[in-house]
Amino acid sequence: MAIREVKDGELLLARHIGSKSWTEGGLGFFSKDEEYLQVGIWNYDAGKRLLAHTHNDAPRTFQRTHETLYVRKGKIEARIYNENRALVETLEIAEGDILILMSGGHGYTILEDGTQVLEIKNGPYLGAERDRVRIES
Repeated sequence: MAIREVKDGELLLARHIGSKSWTEGGLGFFSKDEEYLQVGIWNYDAGKRLLAHTHNDAPRTFQRTHETLYVRKGKIEARIYNENRALVETLEIAEGDILILMSGGHGYTILEDGTQVLEIKNGPYLGAERDRVRIES
């Protein structure tokens, strides 16, 4: 599976990276440098040495939370919404897949028992009342 972008016009809502997209060797990023959430993979053989480093203080400003999901086990259905809260696309995200959520909204249905999903997002978390608005009830 190739990398699939879900858009509303020119606005990127989500990027689905299938598990077979992990075949490239070395370091590779699925996000663009200017995006608020940077998601990439390492694919090295034993003995590869990654040099120790720290990150510089560099102020960054962002207005919303961006999420990345990694389906470790099982399968989910992801519903992707635009900025007007209209459903744009429904995706099946399988074991080993990554879903990067950039704009709009999203909802999920677990499709298999025992599904495990790792969720990573920028913080700090401001609480449910300040951090999100429900689309579905």
